[in-house]
Amino acid sequence: MERKESIIQGKSFSFGVRTVNLYKWLIDNKVPYKISEQLLKSGTSIGANVEEATGGYSRKDFTA
Repeated sequence: MERKESIIQGKSFSFGVRTVNLYKWLIDNKVPYKISEQLLKSGTSIGANVEEATGGYSRKDFTA
């Protein structure tokens, strides 16, 4: 069975890509590493959390 991508998945992926691009720009412009690193972690974790939530088990598998 093929899984259909939700709007939230698409938007969180796009946000993650934009976050990575911003991180690269910050590094190129010598913004302190800790600030840019934290931005990267927090901006990309959204997509990871969405995938974890939607990629879980079906209800049938969960009850087993």
